[in-house]
Amino acid sequence: LKTCHLLLQITVKDIEDFEKSYKDSEEELADIKAAYMDFEGDMDRIMDSVLCVDYTDEPRIRKIIEKAIDDGEVPAYKCFVKESKQKRTARKRRVEKEAREAEKTKEELGLGDEDDLKALIQRRKEDRKKEMDDFLSQLEAKYGNKGKKGGKKTTAKKGK
Repeated sequence: LKTCHLLLQITVKDIEDFEKSYKDSEEELADIKAAYMDFEGDMDRIMDSVLCVDYTDEPRIRKIIEKAIDDGEVPAYKCFVKESKQKRTARKRRVEKEAREAEKTKEELGLGDEDDLKALIQRRKEDRKKEMDDFLSQLEAKYGNKGKKGGKKTTAKKGK
């Protein structure tokens, strides 16, 4: 049985194109409603699970859910309807902090565009190869190339 591996190269442009076609689509609408039902109105979890969404999309997502509640498509969960402004603000602060940390990490790793990312991946691949070669060399030095020690030879036992 032969297996064929199909590797697709995904670019930033592919992701951006998907995001444009996904936002405000029927698929996104269904995903938002499903997340609302799955997480019983917990906006933290809804915002984390819906694709291509960041905190700036929260008012749009909230309107979609409110319309679905008004139309009777989904139940009004207390967690959603009575969410405090404090919880919304905390969610926004947390996401902004994560964005700052991601930007800092991006700068530390020297990532700017796809070419930088490819170079980083290649460098990590080479580092892992070197580590594996070193590990194998240590094993070979420790266990390999030793003369065979005399041992007890066993012979197959014949049945009774």
